[in-house]
Amino acid sequence: MPRQTEDGPIEYGGVSRETPVQTPRSTVATFGAGVVLRPTAGYEDTPIRAAAARATRIRHPDGASLPRPAQRRVITVANQKGGVGKTTTAVNLAAALALHQLTVLVVDLDPQGNASTALGVPHDSGTPSIYEVLLDELPLRSAIQESTHSDKLLCVPATIDLAGAEIELVSLVSREARLKRALDDKVLDELGVDLVLIDCPPSLGLLTVNALVAAEEVLIPIQCEYYALEGLGQLLRNIELVQAHLNPELHVSTILLTMYDGRTKLADQVAEEVRSHFGEVVLRTMIPRSVKVSEAPGYGQTVLAYDPGSRGAMSYLDAGREFALRGDITVKRSISEQGVQR
Repeated sequence: MPRQTEDGPIEYGGVSRETPVQTPRSTVATFGAGVVLRPTAGYEDTPIRAAAARATRIRHPDGASLPRPAQRRVITVANQKGGVGKTTTAVNLAAALALHQLTVLVVDLDPQGNASTALGVPHDSGTPSIYEVLLDELPLRSAIQESTHSDKLLCVPATIDLAGAEIELVSLVSREARLKRALDDKVLDELGVDLVLIDCPPSLGLLTVNALVAAEEVLIPIQCEYYALEGLGQLLRNIELVQAHLNPELHVSTILLTMYDGRTKLADQVAEEVRSHFGEVVLRTMIPRSVKVSEAPGYGQTVLAYDPGSRGAMSYLDAGREFALRGDITVKRSISEQGVQR
């Protein structure tokens, strides 16, 4: 017979064991000849259990939806520097907002089509895409596809054909406003779209100008590394030119710090410098450097679908909530006053 302890009899495969388990306390359930120990205390903070809890919260985010904006928000995600997390931010922010029952349309304006890939949307050559929409060869509705991840997540894909659009748009009338005209309010109203996120290519060419003219807000992802602010002054000057001549409503509403590595002083220095220059437009949430975030597109998924319990997924979920709850911050200062001289 097994020895009786305050924790109950302990058996493994029918073999008695007289050493009681002192910590953590456990409940005992009998299955067949053996006993299964179920910890009730002491394991709450283990990495596996914490990850499982986070995953559950992402899959079922409190059952509460975020408030719908009073009017549709059109946001351009821009930064001419490559590798700062533009596409990653666009798709994961969209996925986070869709999890909270907001309908989001992602417009992939990058010829590489990475946003389309991450959302699980086909973008082979010949697929109805933003290229045909810009050239008036196709209405917006015909190019919109539903993401495989959520019926609240829509996408206008980009194909390789878009690579030649910069040249083709040069000779067209109102070449800078083609995207603005293509985003038909009637179609977006019928689809119930709450937010439009436009993913830009890593350049300041005509496609990016179209995105700036079509939007009222600019979201700038900034990498927490040494060259983070390199060239940012030029982007801000271009935004100001568009604001002055083509779109007076345009303003920088949000800055998101990405690829944050808390182990380095450099990341904290960059974050502090960005916050000192841009103040309230910088989200409190920062996106950590994460292997899972980098791996997810290879599987045609956002990080929230690929590994919902990861730090990267949780950070984008937090960023999405903060972005939606604080609304559109209209900065009264001119964009050049917000900028940095580098």
